[in-house]
Amino acid sequence: MIENGFLFLSILIGMTALIVWAEYKIGGKFFKYVPAIVLIYLGAAFMNTFGLFGDSESLSNTSYGVRNALLPAMILLMLLQCDLRKIIKLGPKLLITYFVAAFSIVLGFTLTYLVMQSFFLDDTWRAFSALAGSWTGGSANMVALQDILAVPETIFGYALIMDTINYSFWVMVMFWLVPFERMFNRWTKADTSKLESMSQEIAATVTDEKREPTTFVHMIGLLGFSLFIAALATVIGENLPQIGTGINAMTWTILIVSIVGLLLALTPFASIPGSMDIGRVMLYTIVAIIASGADFSSIGEIPVYIIAGFMVLLFHGLILFGFAKLFKLDLFTLGVASLANIGGMVSAPVLAGAFNRALIPVGVIMALIGGFMGTWFGVLTAEILSRL
Repeated sequence: MIENGFLFLSILIGMTALIVWAEYKIGGKFFKYVPAIVLIYLGAAFMNTFGLFGDSESLSNTSYGVRNALLPAMILLMLLQCDLRKIIKLGPKLLITYFVAAFSIVLGFTLTYLVMQSFFLDDTWRAFSALAGSWTGGSANMVALQDILAVPETIFGYALIMDTINYSFWVMVMFWLVPFERMFNRWTKADTSKLESMSQEIAATVTDEKREPTTFVHMIGLLGFSLFIAALATVIGENLPQIGTGINAMTWTILIVSIVGLLLALTPFASIPGSMDIGRVMLYTIVAIIASGADFSSIGEIPVYIIAGFMVLLFHGLILFGFAKLFKLDLFTLGVASLANIGGMVSAPVLAGAFNRALIPVGVIMALIGGFMGTWFGVLTAEILSRL
C-alpha cells in the first residue's frame, strides 16, 4: 500500500503517460470509442479499489494541492483559443440554437432527477451537475465542477462512465442523421443559403496551420504565467463571499481565470503555441488524481445511471427537434449545436466536417463557446437539483 504522496503522484502521471502513448501509437477503433481520459480514470480508480493507495495525510495533501493548483491554470490555458470576436460572427441563429440545446440538457437532468430520484445514491445531484457541465461544455468543465461541488469520487466515476457510454451513443445518432440532411431540411423548411458563405468567411481566422511550432520558451512561459494567475485568482477567490450552493471560493477562482482567459484571447498572447497541449497535460493529471479516490465496490449501481443518461438525451433530442420544426432550422445547425454541448471540441468539428469540410470552423467555434459556458450551466443545474 502506497502512503508516500510523491510516489503516489509519480505512479498516476506514469500511468497517464503510458495510456496516452498507447492511444497515440496504437489508435484504432478501441481508442475511438474508449478515449484515453476514460482509461486514465478507470486505471486510477481500480488501483484505489484494489487497495494500492493508502489513506495517509501525505497522499491527501498531495492530491488536494496539485489538483487545486492545476485546475484554474488549465482553464486559463484552454480559454486562450476562445476569441469572442469569432463567436459573434456565427450570427444569432447558431448562437440561439446552442443555448437552447444547453438549456434542454439542464432541463433533461432536472426531469430525469425528478423521475428517478429514489433509485440514486446520495449526492447524485452533485455528479449530475458535474456531468451537465461536461454535456454543455467538455471534460474540463466536468473536472472544475467536481471540485466546486465536492462530488464524491465514486459517484463522479459513475458520471464519467455515463459521459462515455451515453455520449458515444449520441454521437453515433448525430452522424447517422447526416445522410438525411436534405430530408430533414425539407421537413423543417430550413433556408441554408447563408451557411456556407459564413463558414468560408471565418475559416481563415480559426485555422492553426500557420502557427509556429511550440518551443521550450513557449512552454515555460505559458506554464509559469498560468500558474501565477491561478495562484492570484485562488487568493482573491478565498476572500470573496459564498452565495448559494455553487458560488464558493473555487467558483470565484474559476470565474476570475475565465475572464482573464477570455480577455487574453483577444490579444496577441493567444497566438503563443502550446496552450492547448499544456492544458491537456494538466487535465489528464487532474482526472487521474480525482479517480485515485474512487471506489468501484458498489459498481452494481451503474445501470441505473446509464438509463438516466439516456433519459436526459431523450429530453434533449425532443426539445431540439421541436425547436427546429418551429423555427425552421437546418440539420447542420441542430447537430453541431447539440455536439458542441455534449461532445465539445472532440466531435463538434468532426460532425461539421461530415456535412461540409468548409463548415469545420463553425464546429470549432461552437465548441469553444461550450468550453467557456459549460461550468456555469453545471452550476445552474446544481442550484436546481439541490432544491429537489
